[in-house]
Amino acid sequence: LLSLLQKRALLALSACSSLGCLCCLLGLLVAVGLTLGNQGRVLLAPCSIANIALAPVSRECPFDPTRVYVSPPWAGD
Repeated sequence: LLSLLQKRALLALSACSSLGCLCCLLGLLVAVGLTLGNQGRVLLAPCSIANIALAPVSRECPFDPTRVYVSPPWAGD
C-alpha cells in the first residue's frame, strides 16, 4: 500500500502538526491565564482619553467589550 518512505513522511508531518497544535494550545492557555490573572485591566488600558496616540484616530476605545455589534436584517440583501 504505502511505501516505507511515505509512511515516515506521514509520521513526520503528523508529529509536526501535533507539536504546532500543542504550542498553540499552550499559548492560548497562557493568554487566558494572564487575562484572568490581571482581571482584564490590560485589555482596557489604552482606553484612556489621555492617550495621545489614539486621539487623532478616534476617541473610542479600540477594544470595547460592552459594545454590541448588530447588523440590520436588511443589510444582507
